Amino acid sequence: MALYAAAAAVLAGVESRQGSIKGLVYARESLRTRSELPPGRRVAVAPLRSGRASELGIEVLVYELLLGRGFRGGGGRWKPLLNRHQARLKAELARLKVHRGVSRNEDLLEVGCGPGAASQVPRFVRVNTLKTCSDDAIDYFKRQGFSYQGRASSLEDLRALKGKCFLLDPLLPELLVFPAQTDLHEHPLYQAGHLILQDKASCLPAMLLAPPPGSHVIDACAAPGNKTSHLAALLKNQGKIFAFDLDAKRLASMATLLARAGVSCCQLAEEDFLAVSPSDQRYRQVQYILLDPSCSGSGMLTRQLEEPGTGLPSKERLRALAGFQQRALCHALTFPSLQRLVYSTCSLCQEENEDVVQEALQQSSGTFRLAPVLPSWPHRGLNTFPGAEHCLRASPETTLTGGFFIAVLERVEVPSSVSQAEVSAPELRSSPSPAPKKKRRRRNAAAAPSMLPCTKQEGN
Repeated sequence: MALYAAAAAVLAGVESRQGSIKGLVYARESLRTRSELPPGRRVAVAPLRSGRASELGIEVLVYELLLGRGFRGGGGRWKPLLNRHQARLKAELARLKVHRGVSRNEDLLEVGCGPGAASQVPRFVRVNTLKTCSDDAIDYFKRQGFSYQGRASSLEDLRALKGKCFLLDPLLPELLVFPAQTDLHEHPLYQAGHLILQDKASCLPAMLLAPPPGSHVIDACAAPGNKTSHLAALLKNQGKIFAFDLDAKRLASMATLLARAGVSCCQLAEEDFLAVSPSDQRYRQVQYILLDPSCSGSGMLTRQLEEPGTGLPSKERLRALAGFQQRALCHALTFPSLQRLVYSTCSLCQEENEDVVQEALQQSSGTFRLAPVLPSWPHRGLNTFPGAEHCLRASPETTLTGGFFIAVLERVEVPSSVSQAEVSAPELRSSPSPAPKKKRRRRNAAAAPSMLPCTKQEGN
């Protein structure tokens, strides 16, 4: 019964606007293995009302009975009552499907839950290349009866997806696309860490940061870890990821996620990124930073589905969030070897996006600039300052994804405090005696074809 009580408490928290489903689930130990709760739960519960049980608790139990996987070792004293009314409840469900003109429970939920475009966003599934490849994942789904439609050529292809059809995303070669409402949480490939359920917009930051294998990377506000696992896949587990987050519970969940995904190059730290010193020798070779700070979450699909019509956050909250985001971005730009940074939020608010980037660029005094990326991406940054068109925005209406903002900042010149030889061949700095000049040049050429090699200790 504890699991159902915890689920009811999460729903109560959502209705009282204490947080999103995902955030409240992370806060509850008994639900942490589930990344989301069912989107639709309103069914006929009149026969079951009682002063000794909350309506939400009854809804959870009825949902599990009719639309879920049945009672799983729980139900308490309500299980016999539900079983007595099971036939009537199922008859009401069948009558509702006839009235709605649908044949499957999934279709009933889709009809009943969606506020517009947010409910039509496809299910994006990133293939974890640390464990498998896209071709093998596609073959596995085909053997399960799914119909592979090839690589999509337009958003219209994604909108047209239905049933058990799926596509390869036109932009990300490791991203599979399934119809909206496809549930893969129980799929064996997901449970084994071969698949990551991640929105396309959320995949863009790591893709655009593009650290080559061997790089040292900072993930400044890392939990829950999907972007971190994506970075590790791009690095092929060769290099180092320094991942920071202040929330111990979210960090613990992240450690589980990374272990399941086969990530071995990440060092987790329960630490405030703002307290991390750029002069610390551990981060001397960090050339890439992904900064996805806390934000209002106004672009999150879960929030749009749970709270349709909810207005933007208050000016006071936006001011506080933007202040933190501004400090975090300016701090990140002080790391001496930094060459490329991706700043991203799941917010729709200018205050958290273009305004933060503009201020950081002004404070950098020309050291960094916005990199032009994905010129064909249809949704650009708001025209609030020169160059803002290089930023990317995303939304259910324009890109068939969650709401998102991304800016890629790159250094205009090589940092003067660290020579290119030091960045490319750190082993030379620890050499007990200087090598002859000609020999050193040969070693540099051999040691730095792209980035630093992975050391044996990097998986610890």
